Amino acid sequence: MNKLQQFLAEKETLVLDGAMGTMLFAVGLTSGDPPEEWNVSEPAKVQSVHQAYVDAGSDIILTNSFGGTSYRLKLHKMQDRVVEFNRAAAQNARVVVDSAERNVLVAGSMGPSGELLQPMGDMSYEQCKAAFAEQAQGLAEGGADLLWIETMSDLDEVRAAVEGARSVCDLPICATMSFDTKGRTMMGVTGKSMVVAMSELGLAGIGANCGNNLPETEAVLQEMRAAAPEMTLIIKANAGIPQWVGEDLVYNGTPDVMAAYAHRSRANGAQLIGGCCGSSPEHIARMVQVLSGEIPVPDVVEKKAEMAPVVAKAGGRDRRRRKRRRA
Repeated sequence: MNKLQQFLAEKETLVLDGAMGTMLFAVGLTSGDPPEEWNVSEPAKVQSVHQAYVDAGSDIILTNSFGGTSYRLKLHKMQDRVVEFNRAAAQNARVVVDSAERNVLVAGSMGPSGELLQPMGDMSYEQCKAAFAEQAQGLAEGGADLLWIETMSDLDEVRAAVEGARSVCDLPICATMSFDTKGRTMMGVTGKSMVVAMSELGLAGIGANCGNNLPETEAVLQEMRAAAPEMTLIIKANAGIPQWVGEDLVYNGTPDVMAAYAHRSRANGAQLIGGCCGSSPEHIARMVQVLSGEIPVPDVVEKKAEMAPVVAKAGGRDRRRRKRRRA
């Protein structure tokens, strides 16, 4: 039994963290700069974000390493620092959880490479595996409890990431995909087809993150639960619907909206529940309150016209113009 399974045996529903990028912008990250470099140059600020989520009640926090493959870091001419950045990312999270008074796990975030596999693109399957193996090595060396492959669109890239990770470590692995095209990923994957494909990989959990909006992401969760009644399922949806306001990406999901979503998600079979783009520690804290029974489920409806003060700068953690990420 791995650490995640042990934790789930103790606590049936685990709360994940929320966005990283918006939080780093709040403490000085500049648009266009790689957040992963801050693991080395600004560790205290990265740790402060992790601390805020632990204080809010997160049971699992994701490392600041979403864009930590050589392909992503090459955009900043930092491809030779993959292991360094990922090791530091896990170490920063480790510092926070090791000082916590309760059990909190560190999940090593591994986002998409940003490249297309052959024949649609130039990246070979072996190159993809090698890139994720290098990232996983750093995360494992830094003390991650598990690996978290997220925001994927291509099943083959997920397989390559899993195989690459397992070539360098034996950490449990979770994987989530972004269903942002009418219930499908950008590459046409459905919730059911993901479950079928991933069931053979022995993953610790699978699910959906990011996505187009809450209803669509929740519908994918229901599809997954119907196809795999025994699978540990994950949902980490965006805080409502994003809209560009000038150069800012604004999300309309208030903490109450996300708390109600968390309640529905648990009822629909999710065991690991968190927030993605636009989610803050305030959102996570309200979700924890509802899931623990401390407060009643808010009687709210997600409204497209009502904007909450949660802003993700363009080019930040989510870098949505290149590939959607956990902002």
